[in-house]
Amino acid sequence: MSESEVKKTAEKPAEKPVETDAMAIVMGEDGQAAVAAPTVDAKGKKARTRSIPAGIAHITASFNNTQCCITDARGNVIAWSSSGKAGFKGSRKSTAFAGTMVAQECARNAIAKGMHEVEIRVQGAGAGRESAVRAIATSGMAVTLIKDITPIPHNGCRQRKRRRV
Repeated sequence: MSESEVKKTAEKPAEKPVETDAMAIVMGEDGQAAVAAPTVDAKGKKARTRSIPAGIAHITASFNNTQCCITDARGNVIAWSSSGKAGFKGSRKSTAFAGTMVAQECARNAIAKGMHEVEIRVQGAGAGRESAVRAIATSGMAVTLIKDITPIPHNGCRQRKRRRV
């Protein structure tokens, strides 16, 4: 080996072993694969943002509002939106159209952060429920599961005493 070949081999940094653990890849513990482009915060420092490929979309559809929150597998919020944040006021917040707009905005923000696969959990019985699920499905994200987590009372609380007239 010549001197130039010896210098080239000496300059190469030691390669990092590749992790095959799926959870490490999802959570971004393997450094290079999960790091997206660095962003600059308010103080001018570079903050590294992580690209999370899969997550959970929590849709809460009440009779007065529709909220959407997309989290990673641990529950850390990636993107969120609500009818009020989308610009709806009063009784228009509870419409199906507002639910569509909320879910589209939330999905757009999550896709911008690197998410492309989502599990949907729906809670509540509001008007924006089905349209929000459809909006996430058509936004370009792959939907792996749709689950209804609305709490159902099994006979519920004790009722009031009967009124005697």
